Amino acid sequence: MRKSILEKRMARLTAKKDELKSRALASADANEVRAIQAQIEDLNAEIDETREELAAIEAEEKRMQEVPADAEKRNAGIVASFGQKPEEKRAENKLESMEYRQAFMKYVQTGEVRGDVISTNETGAAIPLTIMNEVINTVRKRYGNLYSKVRKMNVQGGVEFPIGALQASFKWINESTVSPRQKTDKLGKVQFSYHTAEIRVAQTFLSSIVTLSAFESKLAEIIAIAYLQAMDEGIVKGSGNGQMLGILNDARVTNVVTMTAAQISDWTEWRKRFFSKLPLGYRAGEFIFPLSTVESYLETMADANNNPIFRQATGLEVNDGDAANPNGRFFGREISLVEPDILPDFDSASSGDVIGIFWQPEEYAINENFGFTMRRYFDDETNEWVDKALVVVDGKVLNPTGYYLIKKA
Repeated sequence: MRKSILEKRMARLTAKKDELKSRALASADANEVRAIQAQIEDLNAEIDETREELAAIEAEEKRMQEVPADAEKRNAGIVASFGQKPEEKRAENKLESMEYRQAFMKYVQTGEVRGDVISTNETGAAIPLTIMNEVINTVRKRYGNLYSKVRKMNVQGGVEFPIGALQASFKWINESTVSPRQKTDKLGKVQFSYHTAEIRVAQTFLSSIVTLSAFESKLAEIIAIAYLQAMDEGIVKGSGNGQMLGILNDARVTNVVTMTAAQISDWTEWRKRFFSKLPLGYRAGEFIFPLSTVESYLETMADANNNPIFRQATGLEVNDGDAANPNGRFFGREISLVEPDILPDFDSASSGDVIGIFWQPEEYAINENFGFTMRRYFDDETNEWVDKALVVVDGKVLNPTGYYLIKKA
């Protein structure tokens, strides 16, 4: 079963790679070609992983074929003679079985519960592992501009973790002194909560999908897109009230740089007002900007004669025409582009609004376990069946030292 799934994935990845190669050969846009090449490299990595898994399965199959048919029986007899039990075969995970997957599909589409195969509780039926693996792959490769960069954790909720636990300082010692024990609570502690989120899925759409593979693939895609859009928004502006705490609402993020319209489009002001304030240890961070701000102010930098200088002065490169990777670089730092509903563009922002963020992605952590479940119920107000996926997740800034809010003056 696993081999069949991997073979289908290999065929899908290879077809996608061939399609991208054709697009690259037909394109005359250097930025597009670079972006396509990056996608091909990601595909190559996934193809290699899949090929390795297939090779391992084939090697195991070959090994099993070489074992005599009565080997297990003879081995069991030998072990029994020493008073020991023969080694038991590992039971197949219930959520991986074809029977469970088919029962789950039936539950989502019709609400029918096969008690001998699938059970539901307050949170609903557990989503099969085949769908979850597909969600994880989609999460990793396709969406989540900000989510893909932050730290992922799977720790117990409600437990406080000291942020500075892995930090220490250096001090010379002599014969009469010893190095003092370093305090690890300078940066405080962080505690993750159990926040439940839901992803509602169109019932009529899912009910129209007939085949199991198509159903699982589409359900994974729907969950992944909705989940990642919510994660990117939560990383920036999550309220922390029943949900993850975003950068903008974290009281510990206190570094602020304000800029007028003239200053944000002047590369010398960026050097004097922003980069001169950055500690050496945090200069390798990244930017978050809405595309409209980049186009209106960063890409319009000019000299006294109104000649464009943004690329020469700041190294600004933006792949805004590439839907798969619409990002770039600014002063050698990565830019993650977001929609204006996450960060307002400079022109529509009010004085004091945050129009950009400089951050250290690895210093933001999302605590999750991908324990998605599906629940189906009837909405009396709309007179329709509703399917929704539930997940427990939380997110917080770990160390705010390298975070800077760029505000409109």
